[in-house]
Amino acid sequence: MTDDRDPFVRVRGAREHNLRDVDVAVPRDSLVVFTGVSGSGKSSLAFGTIYAEAQRRYFESVAPYARRLIQQVGAPAVEEITGLPPAVALQQSRGTPSSRSTVGTVTTLSNSLRMLLSRAGTYPAGAGRLDSDAFSPNTAAGACPECSGLGSVHEVTEQTLVPDPSLSIRDGAVAAWPGAWHGKNLRDILTELGHDIDRPWRDIPAQERDWILFTDEQPEVTVHPVRGPGQIQRDYVGRYQGARAYVMHTLAATKSPTLRRRVMQYVTTRPCPVCGGGRLRPDSLAVTVAGRSIAELTELPMTELTPVLESAELPEVGRGIVADLVARMAVLIDLGLGYLALDRTTPTLSPGELQRLRIATQLRSGLFGVVYVLDEPSAGLHPADTEQLLTVLDQLTAAGNSLFVIEHDMAIARRADWIVDVGPAAGVHGGRVLYSGPVAGLADVAESVTRPFLVDRPPVSRVRRSSSGELVLRGITRHNLREVELVLPLGVLTAVTGVSGSGKSTLVSQVLADVVARHLGTPSDDEEHEVLDIGGVEARGLEQIDRLVRVDQKPIGRTPRSNLATYTGLFDVVRKLFAGTAEARARGWSAGRFSFNVVEGRCPTCQGEGAVTVELLFLPGTYAPCPTCGGARYNAETLEVTLDDKTIAEVLDLTVEAAQGFFADVPAAARSLAALAEVGLGYLRLGQPATELSGGEAQRVKLASELQRARRGHTLYVLDEPTSGLHPADVEVLMRQLQSLVEAGNTVVLVEHDMDVVAQADWVVDMGPGGGDAGGRVVARGAPEQVAAAGSPTARFLTPRLPTSG
Repeated sequence: MTDDRDPFVRVRGAREHNLRDVDVAVPRDSLVVFTGVSGSGKSSLAFGTIYAEAQRRYFESVAPYARRLIQQVGAPAVEEITGLPPAVALQQSRGTPSSRSTVGTVTTLSNSLRMLLSRAGTYPAGAGRLDSDAFSPNTAAGACPECSGLGSVHEVTEQTLVPDPSLSIRDGAVAAWPGAWHGKNLRDILTELGHDIDRPWRDIPAQERDWILFTDEQPEVTVHPVRGPGQIQRDYVGRYQGARAYVMHTLAATKSPTLRRRVMQYVTTRPCPVCGGGRLRPDSLAVTVAGRSIAELTELPMTELTPVLESAELPEVGRGIVADLVARMAVLIDLGLGYLALDRTTPTLSPGELQRLRIATQLRSGLFGVVYVLDEPSAGLHPADTEQLLTVLDQLTAAGNSLFVIEHDMAIARRADWIVDVGPAAGVHGGRVLYSGPVAGLADVAESVTRPFLVDRPPVSRVRRSSSGELVLRGITRHNLREVELVLPLGVLTAVTGVSGSGKSTLVSQVLADVVARHLGTPSDDEEHEVLDIGGVEARGLEQIDRLVRVDQKPIGRTPRSNLATYTGLFDVVRKLFAGTAEARARGWSAGRFSFNVVEGRCPTCQGEGAVTVELLFLPGTYAPCPTCGGARYNAETLEVTLDDKTIAEVLDLTVEAAQGFFADVPAAARSLAALAEVGLGYLRLGQPATELSGGEAQRVKLASELQRARRGHTLYVLDEPTSGLHPADVEVLMRQLQSLVEAGNTVVLVEHDMDVVAQADWVVDMGPGGGDAGGRVVARGAPEQVAAAGSPTARFLTPRLPTSG
């Protein structure tokens, strides 16, 4: 009997986002790759249409009262989809992982390990059996009470709070105190309490210094402030707070990453004296398997943890748990992640490592007959790691599943059974399926931007620059880096490459950037990693750098109120233009009136959001355009003022491309818009919410924001995997901008896996040879040709991208 079922998923009339009534058919039980430039509509087709419809159908089978417990996606704008199996999505995580998130929690291996200790661990004589929660540092039952499960404690000393004892209190000796009015208030209170705030700190008696810094008392006094001419001289009651109390309270209570980074400069961190860094209560740490506590087990690399667990003498229930643990770790080891320990925190992982952890978790799930919709699974992977990824993808299809993959890596596109190319360009210039069929057929589609990169491309050839100086860091030890020396030529473009987990991001984004930041007197701008203690790192050549700029793919804003115009400063120019119109002046309106964050100007119904939440009885709430302003965000009075016949809402709805014509005679606006267009973002709307931008788009917005500034002095630009999530055509646009920064006399350092980009660099630092403990060394450095001849894992992929000599 033959199976006459249609083997295709057929989409008809897809109109999600910029899709233009798309009809397309893709085969099941195959590896299907969706390609196209950033913003072309790939994600709208794969995730916004196909996956969203699969989820909608699933939710229809769920009892209504249970639907509200599940996070849902909206119904897609599509006429019909046939032949669609259940779907599982594996999207890029845009958020920043918590420092409490670990390899064990991401893979759920820690759950099984805790169960093993609870059910089959060796307990001290007379000790009662503990629940599995008692072995988690993230629960009240398990967390060490001294450090709250963090494994370390923060302390302050006189030296950390007062770095320069030659200063007086008035001149800022107590550097840990806040600035502005709050700091002045504390100084005024000390004066009222009888302390001399003009005396050098070192000359104040020790007992008095201790009280100022470390007292827990909070005396209240009437302050008689001295104000400037014309200011109100009004007494008030002020309460004193010691410097230590201020720092510790801020660390415990603040939700501001900026404030937290500031006070972290004034503390020292050491292992918790109670748990010794084990993060758990003593009774939990007393339970062992194979003679080791759970803290000791989780600090072992998985390649070492596996034999330890297999050799343990355990009851039947324990052997069953170990068998499951070992099988799940085997998948991770096959993916080249065996060097990771379960307690390794996710903020310290490279994007490639985190991506493979997520894929391995899906691979082990054992599902059959589903569609896996994957968002750039190769993002953050070295070409050698991509080969391992392809093996895993083959296993998923061999298990009877379909893979619909959004991908920019041409190595994966070439291996696909079927390719769907969307474009030809981004935004309003995209949204069409240019080709859907076997990979070879794309070569005949002249309109495709992907086609030139998929067929054989000529090697990259360019003249190398000479350096203008040299920055050298010696004695770098952090994570898997051991006494590493970084030689960085200045005034050129340097690519730091190597397999995932080899130490690239640690070396560049953490050590290099933080060393330079400390030299320049600016704190780290990384929300998860505290500013490094750079003691032991010997640096030479820092005086040649005047400024540090980090350009990453983190979101440019966390709420829809942040958008393209607000981030680049363009919105300030636009609001001033509206405030300068005759109508606005007649009404006495300032630029503030034209902000959707101000009560006077914004729509009162949606409070400037442009959308309202609609509560559904048994369904999760959804967003709908505001019934009052129709999504315009402003009240009717504000929208009565126009600039060249356009309201402020209509201006925000312009694309960058259209706005260039509209603001052609406004130099301040034209400069911002030109910078955005130069990095390939002409299709974005000025008011496009930051939450709608991809990581690659957010990164290019930051780069455009930097390009429009007047350049002063020698700037060091640090970029961590800038091409991740970018189509090769977008990479070419990005590289032109980075090369222009170098031509202007600056230094660009980027962590990179794209061999076309590495081949264009003036200098290459190759880390490795492997990941984790097998890496952490500089295996080659020099011009790309020198690194290609070094025989490292990178050399095999870099050599074909370089011109042959002779």
